[in-house]
Amino acid sequence: MNSPKTRGVVVFSGGSAANSLVDVFNTLVEHKNCSLSYVIPISDNGGSSSELIRVFGGPGIGDVRSRLVRLIPSDNDEQSEKAAIRTFFNHRLSTDGDKARHEWLDIVEARDPLWNNISSPKKELIRSFLNLLNLEIVKRVRPSSVFNFSNASIGNMFLTGARLFSGSFESGVYLLSSICHVPEHIAVLPAINTNFSHHIAAGLADGTVIVGQNAISHPSAPSALPSSNDTDDFCDEAANPAFEVEAHDKIEDANLPGSLPTLRKPYIAFNKVPDHDDDLPARIERIWYINPYGQEIRPAANPKVIDALGSANAVVYSIGSLYTSLLPSLILRGVGAALAAPNVRYKILILNSSVDRETGPSNQPYSALDFVAAMARGAEESCSRMGAPEPHLFRKYVTHVIYLDGPGAPKLDRDELAALGIETIRLYGRRDGGDFMKYNETALLQALKATIGRRDIGKDRSRRNTVENYSNTTEKPKSLGGVR
Repeated sequence: MNSPKTRGVVVFSGGSAANSLVDVFNTLVEHKNCSLSYVIPISDNGGSSSELIRVFGGPGIGDVRSRLVRLIPSDNDEQSEKAAIRTFFNHRLSTDGDKARHEWLDIVEARDPLWNNISSPKKELIRSFLNLLNLEIVKRVRPSSVFNFSNASIGNMFLTGARLFSGSFESGVYLLSSICHVPEHIAVLPAINTNFSHHIAAGLADGTVIVGQNAISHPSAPSALPSSNDTDDFCDEAANPAFEVEAHDKIEDANLPGSLPTLRKPYIAFNKVPDHDDDLPARIERIWYINPYGQEIRPAANPKVIDALGSANAVVYSIGSLYTSLLPSLILRGVGAALAAPNVRYKILILNSSVDRETGPSNQPYSALDFVAAMARGAEESCSRMGAPEPHLFRKYVTHVIYLDGPGAPKLDRDELAALGIETIRLYGRRDGGDFMKYNETALLQALKATIGRRDIGKDRSRRNTVENYSNTTEKPKSLGGVR
């Protein structure tokens, strides 16, 4: 690809869900001959990242690693080095702790077949950081704390080793990006450039506060912040959280004494399957960052994220969890102002094809307008304007909504959004083998090209008609009729 000549595209997303659309975004910027920046949150405290955070501290790196590995160029040769590197960094150890530890040692000692087809220079480079991490794991062994290798991601282990060696998360990302052959015009940007853990909390409409991203997005008992005024029944362990804090303080790990127990627990295994029984008790109203003791903080965005927005003319909010994939990036200081700047002309929300735990409960699911309102509120709070914004401000942060029309999808009122100056583009998708729909990549790419290619938002309807007519030719469920 030639050097980018036009303003770039910035994609806000999480990890696994948006990985399915990477080819769409990559093709879009090739068509525009511009740069592409993925902004990824680092607040995840679940999965194998939770054990790395517990023992070494640092940011939640799983989604960043996932995107970097997904961006390895495909050469359609399963025996190539690129394919081997992809398999290596995507590999997870056994869920059995003892088997996982032995498998890890085989990898560190270059005995494992995963090293096949990886050239000697790259193998020894990668292995040097894994050996460094292994040394750090051994050094940190205490009677109260032993590293749990169960289900550990090799890519996460490598990125942690690189961060510990360089003292810089940014340097670790650069190294993994280079090994993965990520194209020069594509950047993966952590929302916060930090060597520390950053956690989020969610406030529900009924006053409940849930601490930690894993507890917000996955089935887990709500964990309310302990109140310093709760002195009743102090001697009752079940009634007072101080006993749990004291128990965790006896464990020698990377957590500060007195940290919230919810943020210190490993969440290596959790339920990813949605179920109505896992509904939150009420709607989420807002999220915010907290320090280890549960106090609200307002961290600044990675300066490279602000720079990317400053040189972009289009922002895409990708599919994924609203409150744990998108909002953790939007609420950071500096992001709201950068999004509202006049150079960012197109702000396109690709609406999820279904509601989930974060956009429920099931008896009060989010509509498309609720998605937009939540994003606008987060961006406004980034600018220290707290509370729900007036609807006329929504268009500062969302100008277009691309959506699927089908069973289980969030309800969308086109007239309601049009009254706010927000355009809507309906596409037809395909079933994923279950009850939900997936975007047809060709139709989605066509919609993005047509939208970003416009010269006059809101006046030229011909492109919109082209997109909707095009979507009629894509695969669609029989239950859906024509475009309104």
